[in-house]
Amino acid sequence: MKVLVDTNVVLDVFMKRQPFYEDSFAIFQRVGKRDIDGCLSSTSMTDIFYLLRKFHHGSANVYPIMDDLAVFFSIVPVFDTTIVNALALRWNDFEDAVQFRVAKENGITHIVTRNEADYKNTGIQCLSPAGFIAYLENADADVRRFDPAD
Repeated sequence: MKVLVDTNVVLDVFMKRQPFYEDSFAIFQRVGKRDIDGCLSSTSMTDIFYLLRKFHHGSANVYPIMDDLAVFFSIVPVFDTTIVNALALRWNDFEDAVQFRVAKENGITHIVTRNEADYKNTGIQCLSPAGFIAYLENADADVRRFDPAD
């Protein structure tokens, strides 16, 4: 399952923002265990770097974080067509429109964000970190219930 992890979820982890840190970190754990294919848009990477550089008051501590993200997550591209198609949506939050178009163009089935309301009626399932973890746990329970080894 390909999952686009939104910028705010990544920042929750690296800035240890409460009360969001634990649920967002649980997403990282699932990506680390390869339960899901965690994806970040290329624009998220630039936004994350910029905001973490401000948070850490310089770049030195940010580059190792970015190196880890680039290994840990699949980085999906933003093309000129992505931007044009996002502009055509005329959403109030352009960054969310770009994230949505990235997901559509890359066969991503879920978006994990704290901005769930911005993705209503898009055809892509959008959940908060807590909601997505609950979704995965329910899916895991369904698989165990129908395990032929039982």
